[in-house]
Amino acid sequence: MCQEPWFRRHLSRMSATPTRPSWLFLSNHGYVLLCISRDPSIRISELADRVGIGERAAQKIIADLVADGYITRTRDGRRNRYTINREAQLRHPLISDLPIGPLVDALIDGNKAIDGHQPSSAR
Repeated sequence: MCQEPWFRRHLSRMSATPTRPSWLFLSNHGYVLLCISRDPSIRISELADRVGIGERAAQKIIADLVADGYITRTRDGRRNRYTINREAQLRHPLISDLPIGPLVDALIDGNKAIDGHQPSSAR
């Protein structure tokens, strides 16, 4: 299960300070991808809560990631299960020759070092 990630804990702390940054390094698409990597059968409502967005926004992001080949969605009973396409290329022209797999790994491994959480083995 996708526990409250370190970035959400830090964001909640930042919101109480007058020097809250006006931008973040990852987009909501990136945060959704990280949650999926930790819990491939995460529900949309839980995903939206973890990332801090509405359920409709989470559904739209999932649809974007599926349409562009970053994840696949399969039915598992009444739930969806997501699989990350680790070979999908990053989108920005400066790094478009790099796959997303190592980036996800680096972010998840860094997260392990911060909160001791083990990432999902279904990478």
